[in-house]
Amino acid sequence: MSEQPTPSQFPSAPLRELASRITDGSHFSPTPQEHGYLIANVKDMRSGFIDFSSCTRISNSAYRELNATGCTIRNGNVLLSKDGTVGRVVVYKQDEEIGALSSICIIVPTEEIDSAYLGHALQSQICVRQFENFMSGSALRRLVLRDIRAIEIPVPSVEQQAAIAQILDTLDTAIRDTGALIDKLKAVKQGLLHDLLTRGIDANGQLRPPQNDEPQLYKESPLGWMPREWECREFSVLAEYLNGNTFDAAEWKESGFPIIRIQNLNGSRDFNYYAGAIQEKWHVHPGDLLFAWSGQRGVSFGARLWDGPEGVLNQHIFRVLPKLSLVSKMFLFRLLRFRQMSIEDAAHGFKDSFLHVTRGELGSVNAGVPSLDEQERIELRIATYESKLLAEEAELGKLQSMKSGLMDDLLTGRVRVTPLLESVPVAPIDKQSVRQMGA
Repeated sequence: MSEQPTPSQFPSAPLRELASRITDGSHFSPTPQEHGYLIANVKDMRSGFIDFSSCTRISNSAYRELNATGCTIRNGNVLLSKDGTVGRVVVYKQDEEIGALSSICIIVPTEEIDSAYLGHALQSQICVRQFENFMSGSALRRLVLRDIRAIEIPVPSVEQQAAIAQILDTLDTAIRDTGALIDKLKAVKQGLLHDLLTRGIDANGQLRPPQNDEPQLYKESPLGWMPREWECREFSVLAEYLNGNTFDAAEWKESGFPIIRIQNLNGSRDFNYYAGAIQEKWHVHPGDLLFAWSGQRGVSFGARLWDGPEGVLNQHIFRVLPKLSLVSKMFLFRLLRFRQMSIEDAAHGFKDSFLHVTRGELGSVNAGVPSLDEQERIELRIATYESKLLAEEAELGKLQSMKSGLMDDLLTGRVRVTPLLESVPVAPIDKQSVRQMGA
């Protein structure tokens, strides 16, 4: 049974009574231009703003026609995506007036409703469940204006609306800032991985300077310049690649060992099961290094560390056993991921989509291999950075959960905002204060 929304303690009103205008954008698409006015679609709606860089440009005459028919967006409007991707909300706070296509609903709030509060209300479970009810039975996800106008919105006092919006805006800012930091950390990680896996860390724990600065530290190799202490080795030298087993549908059972397939390497925990005898070469344990030798380029093809249960491998996946005298399991995983494009180039199949790689093709690809001691130093540096990234991702998840719960509490009146108004009458509410409210 689905969880029922908590009834709001505030009075409610249909959206049509809270807006002076509810319309959608243009139902025809003006011809794109290199220069001119902007026109937005659902794809341009980001968290809290319209991304001008992804908007289409249209001619002056096309924009004048949109303006004459009310299909333009102005500062203070509340935008709701209504076709395809339903439920994105933007409270438009940008000065530039732009056009809109029909997938965007444009709401002009009256003085009785705070636009920031309305934006949060439309993202709450109170409204999302109404969207879902209106869209039921339709193959194409779509809200029509008639139904949007009928959506019931909780309406506390204007003072309470402003306080609720302030609290939730603070959380939104924290969520956006944390998301931006995660994006930055991911971008820096790519550069860090490249430097560590091409230049490495010397005995003093320092990243080696680039070859251009200290050429005596490097030697030429089939991979280009490489630290003098490193060896260029083929993947065939670094590990054994043991094939999985072919499991016929007749062998699938309702219990036993999970059969690990390519989709399971990408997060699916929908398993078939095998209850027969097991050979060690296709017996998998948590933490094993695996390689999907058949899969989609850049998506399902390549190396994974298995984070699921003990199971058995199907025929499209290698179990990779590193030669520990040369390379650690984690470092080999890093090398297989780092050399992914070269492995894809060595593979056969449809080069732009689905690939297959044989042991020989995979084994022929080279990688730069430092000593085991240096591998450990490199892995420690990477793991430390990844721990920081994981901590920020966990923080983002906490903030998103906090916002979801606090939004429901505030919009239903379970948590009253009047005491918050008295305690914080003027100063912005900081993230720590919001954490205490959500505790």
